[in-house]
Amino acid sequence: MPLPLTVAASVCALVSAAGNLQALTGALLLARFRRTERRADDALRLSERTWPAVTVMKPLHGNEPLLEDALESVFTQDYPDFQIVFGVQDAQDTALAVIERLRGRYPQVPVSVVVDPREYGPNRKVGNLMNMYGEACHDIIVISDSDIHASPRYLRHVVTGLEEQGAGLVTTLYAGRPAAGTLVQQLGACQINHNFLPGVMMSRFLGRQDCLGATMALRRQTLEEIGGLEALVDHVADDAELGQLIRTRGENIVIAPTLTHTTVGEHTLGELLAHELRWGRTVKNVAPVGYGLSSIQLPLFWAVTAVLFRPNAWWTWSLLLLTWLLRAIGSRIMDRATDCPLPAVIPLLVIRDWLSAAIMVGSARGSRVAWRGRTVHIARRKRNSVSCASSLQAGATQRSVRS
Repeated sequence: MPLPLTVAASVCALVSAAGNLQALTGALLLARFRRTERRADDALRLSERTWPAVTVMKPLHGNEPLLEDALESVFTQDYPDFQIVFGVQDAQDTALAVIERLRGRYPQVPVSVVVDPREYGPNRKVGNLMNMYGEACHDIIVISDSDIHASPRYLRHVVTGLEEQGAGLVTTLYAGRPAAGTLVQQLGACQINHNFLPGVMMSRFLGRQDCLGATMALRRQTLEEIGGLEALVDHVADDAELGQLIRTRGENIVIAPTLTHTTVGEHTLGELLAHELRWGRTVKNVAPVGYGLSSIQLPLFWAVTAVLFRPNAWWTWSLLLLTWLLRAIGSRIMDRATDCPLPAVIPLLVIRDWLSAAIMVGSARGSRVAWRGRTVHIARRKRNSVSCASSLQAGATQRSVRS
């Protein structure tokens, strides 16, 4: 066998071994995190302290899978004083009916609903938040994605994190929750729970402070001092931009000791891959080096590649079998830690890693993604104040608020 193929197989084997170590370490770190969460939860349950008022901002777009369950987890928060502000950009948005059902079910929760079509830049979510911001009544602002399922003491954990010395922003870990348990949705949740989440745990352990966009909580004064939501509207990766602005101020990004879940609702493999390609290109354009290094999260891809380089070597096949076993063990640990079992994906872990590798290759070229019915260019650009002013004027008479 030619020496170059042996060298290539050896390199792949080393990367695979590093990936196995990272995956198992990340899984154990998450298990430890969940034990910490349970202790913190018990302490909060017994606490008799007073809590500051909070505004939860939920930008919406359509009736997504499990939307009512996700939004209900906010209505049922074990927190004494909070307001929810919802926002849509279309008066016919199907999410409005979901909100009305929940308002009827929980009339004691203060709710404002903003319907405003104005747009200010490529990030429609941030534009929606800008329209909603005027209805926020309280000093602490919690921006939470529409598909996030939160535990009953989620707000208590977030506020406690924001009160830490030097904290400028609080975010939360999130795991994938299949909407209907289909194979495609389990593959999507597998990418989040078994690849992405262990990587986040390792990065945090090594000292990185990233903002995870599922939850972004900060004080009103902090938000306004960094330029307000307007500072984020030209960035598709608004969470990464916000995190960078906070770190530039010398403040910390705190991970609250509570795990949230995000709905994985794609119905077809094509929908799932399109979603992951958008996410991949976004991360690649924001942090290209880190995205490239994240290929270590695919140990089975590297193990199979080693076999392809040296198919007649016993050690490459042994590596593949060992890697598959370690991935299965790590996946079981993650399933228990996330309270989200994914039984169908264990036999398909090789396919999952190869799909993820294909997404990384597809992300390497291009900076345009399909997002909410439009094509968006991810590269940073300067804010166009003229077009924003036109948008403000054009939509000024179309705004409505329901309290």
